[in-house]
Amino acid sequence: MSSNLLLSRDGRTATITLNRPPLNILDIPTIARLGEVVSELDQDEDLQLVTIRGAGDRAFSAGVAVQDHTPELVGPMLESLHRAIRKLRDLSAVTVAAVRGHCLGGGMELALSCDLVVATEDARFGQPEIELGCYPPVAAALYPSLIGPGRTLDLLLTGRTLSCEEAERMGLVARRVSSLDEGIAKLTSEILAKSAAVVRLTKKAVRAGCDQGFSEALAESERLYLDELCPTADMAEGIAAFLEKRRPVWKHR
Repeated sequence: MSSNLLLSRDGRTATITLNRPPLNILDIPTIARLGEVVSELDQDEDLQLVTIRGAGDRAFSAGVAVQDHTPELVGPMLESLHRAIRKLRDLSAVTVAAVRGHCLGGGMELALSCDLVVATEDARFGQPEIELGCYPPVAAALYPSLIGPGRTLDLLLTGRTLSCEEAERMGLVARRVSSLDEGIAKLTSEILAKSAAVVRLTKKAVRAGCDQGFSEALAESERLYLDELCPTADMAEGIAAFLEKRRPVWKHR
């Protein structure tokens, strides 16, 4: 694997590290490898949680290399980045962005494409593309469903930077922590204590709620519940454990 992107595994978890400190700039080879790694992880049915983080203390990622926005490179760059983000959003495991320092441009798009964002007080979020005479396609497509069109336009038209506190108030940051490692460890332990099968189906149902209207999303959530959740061994175990006043023993299926 390229040293610009590192992958580590530990049981039902995986960690992807953007390894281009100090700012972990995303160039085309790094983006392409990210897509390949996510595709490889998606083949692991036992995988429950994937964390993406940046190396060093200064940045999650300050975005895509400006040099890759030239006329001859911008098409392949966007195609590669959007392919990687689509794969990330389709991953059945829960994805968590661990953010400290700068989280800008394509770096912010990558972080917000994860299911959850955990960030330290010094994290700073922004989409400064307007200063370069362009706009961020993923942000334009994704953020309206997260924060509404008005707030999306505020970010994209001004290029202003959000503090971690403001990003949390807007709902972009799920957990604001003082220690990134401790915050990620706590969240990981909480999710791993649950059934992997039920976690995957819960994510699938929530994603339907994000991507569809309410009536369609509710119908899909009901279908998932009856057709995919009810037959699992872990739903039966969870109910039995509650009735028997004991802790459940998950089989993760």
